[in-house]
Amino acid sequence: MNVAPEPAAARAEPSGRRAERARLFAERDAFAASGGFAAANDALSSHLRAVLARLEPACLGLYWAIRSEFNAVRALQADAAFDEVERALPYARREPRSLEFRRWSGASPSLVDECGIATGDGATVVPEVIVVPCVGFTAAGHRLGYGGGYYDRWLAAHAHVVAVGVAWDFSEIDAVRFAAQAHDVALAFVVTESGVR
Repeated sequence: MNVAPEPAAARAEPSGRRAERARLFAERDAFAASGGFAAANDALSSHLRAVLARLEPACLGLYWAIRSEFNAVRALQADAAFDEVERALPYARREPRSLEFRRWSGASPSLVDECGIATGDGATVVPEVIVVPCVGFTAAGHRLGYGGGYYDRWLAAHAHVVAVGVAWDFSEIDAVRFAAQAHDVALAFVVTESGVR
């Protein structure tokens, strides 16, 4: 989920993850402003569309990009084949801490969730496939997110859902620097500009 980090008292997190997240945010911001960004963005978009076309979801969970995140919504807008796919956006609640997906028409959202992120205003749904933004990722498919644990909790409760992470190649984290914890849920795939992992 692309939410602001929660207070430290709300969820204990290893300090190494906070440092890694800060480093990757800085690298991602710099990359988004670089000359190589457009070609990498096009490549990641193409790989993502190919993966989702093979998965053929009837309902697809997306996210509304913030900061310098990869924009999966824009990537799918470039392919009319996805026009008929039902879409949903996440809605995050701070108390009690939870995540759900709400149907979304594809129009610019007029509603924000409790974390200030644009979201759908339709009925609650459970998508068959969700696209998940990654700040970082490991070769085993574990995701470094924003630190709130929203996606991990939701995926643990919906184990049948296929989670497809999107990330840049440079954001791969060595497993020594990112030891998976018991609550970390691995993604089915991670898609980067160089392909599908």
